[in-house]
Amino acid sequence: MSRGHCILSHGFESGPDATKVTALADAAEQLGWTHERPDYTGFDARRDISSLGDVEARQAHLLALAKDAAQRGPLVLAGSSLGAYISARVSLEVPVKGLFLMAPALRMGRLADLDAAAVPTSILHGWDDELIPVQAVVDWAHARRARLLLVDDRHRLSDHVEASARAFAQLLDGLHN
Repeated sequence: MSRGHCILSHGFESGPDATKVTALADAAEQLGWTHERPDYTGFDARRDISSLGDVEARQAHLLALAKDAAQRGPLVLAGSSLGAYISARVSLEVPVKGLFLMAPALRMGRLADLDAAAVPTSILHGWDDELIPVQAVVDWAHARRARLLLVDDRHRLSDHVEASARAFAQLLDGLHN
């Protein structure tokens, strides 16, 4: 029997088979959680030179998946960068047990700034993130008393895939059904 379900959202110009979300899927499975990895590449392709694709459609897609999954039991949302942004925003509309955010985008131009449900939240962010200032993430995490792991890495967190999986497993393991 499953402990719950995780939806793992990849970042912009990435995909559902990306290294980080694959590592998170493996961690979830080892702990008895089911998981899915939506493919947002079609939404990312809808862009002009200055945009990050169709963020609203990406978020609406995750919301529909999350509403369905939440009816079946405990739900955890996880994502990287833009995937973290939409996961956090969707948590305001669907009951979730926890959030795992990697290099979360805090601002998306004309869209609402990052906000999230008051649930156990774990964040992994690189000290040298070239896209999202580390201090802004520290401030966001502090205001929510979220668990924050800062690592010696850049935005893609390429050198910390295993650390991401361990931190995610720690979050999942700490959630009680």
